[in-house]
Amino acid sequence: MKTRNRNLAVRRVKASSLAPHPRNWRTHPPGQRRALESLLEEVGFVGTLVACELPDGRLQLIDGHLRRETLGDEEVDVAVVDLSPEEAAKVLATFDPLAAMAEADERQLAALVAEVQTQSEAVAELLERLSSNADPAVREARQRSAPELVERWQVLVDCADEAEQRTVYERLVADGLRCRLLVM
Repeated sequence: MKTRNRNLAVRRVKASSLAPHPRNWRTHPPGQRRALESLLEEVGFVGTLVACELPDGRLQLIDGHLRRETLGDEEVDVAVVDLSPEEAAKVLATFDPLAAMAEADERQLAALVAEVQTQSEAVAELLERLSSNADPAVREARQRSAPELVERWQVLVDCADEAEQRTVYERLVADGLRCRLLVM
């Protein structure tokens, strides 16, 4: 597959100069904020934020809203990307969910978490959630392997045989009901 590289450059700018995307749908609970602040204190800034350049020259975030809020006037690295507003919306909607689709190798995760040491209570809580499999990403990976349970209101009718099942099914469908045939 041949893909287009939409990255234009990496710029170093004050986090506070970045315009938040007005359609950002992510919220950041206090525990996440504390963990990020603690990691920034213990390790420092790692990675890049992602932004598009607006017609007026400002950079508008696609990814990195919490880091922008947390770092204020500190300089951060920003990957400036060449995306139309429609493409930026698509990336904004899918960037984090796509990453969340990765599955956890629980043994590998447990071994990694066991090696990590921290002085931060917030980071320790994050690591505990990961190691106890209470983390939403780990639960989500497990749930993907299980059948999806969706609340439905159903009627189960016991029939004497397949012919009676077919008759009942056809009558219900003729009445406009959505039906499925099951053999249990």
